[in-house]
Amino acid sequence: MSAWLQNIWEEVGRPLFLRPRRVQFAALCTRIHDGMDEVLLITSRDTRRWIIPKGWPIDGLSGAETALQEAWEEAGVRGDTVHNDPIGRYTYDKILKDGSAQPVLASVYRVSVRALAEEFPEADQRERRWFSPADAATQVQEPELQALLRNL
Repeated sequence: MSAWLQNIWEEVGRPLFLRPRRVQFAALCTRIHDGMDEVLLITSRDTRRWIIPKGWPIDGLSGAETALQEAWEEAGVRGDTVHNDPIGRYTYDKILKDGSAQPVLASVYRVSVRALAEEFPEADQRERRWFSPADAATQVQEPELQALLRNL
């Protein structure tokens, strides 16, 4: 490989493939309804696709606490318990306002839902709906999240 091509690879190509992933914390909000597990999905604000609540780390909060906070802000979830260890992880590309894609690794924490508030910070920006885990897996786009939902 010529020195020019090697330099282009090292300075431009390789960093594109090796971009570090940013970290988010996600809440897999669940309840038992009529003896069956159900999963709460919400719509994203921009594309309106089905997702689970998630967000960037919050100073002073653990991953589990951040997931619970995001569940409140994005879905109005009042949780009974949030498990301290993630039940899984999934990757996706977050599309930023400038159109670029930021690779993200989301750690998923299970939240047992006690109640849903009618008024919460993003109530007018999102839709929320309960699904069986199998149906939820068909609604989300991320393959690793689909697998996590199927394994509930």
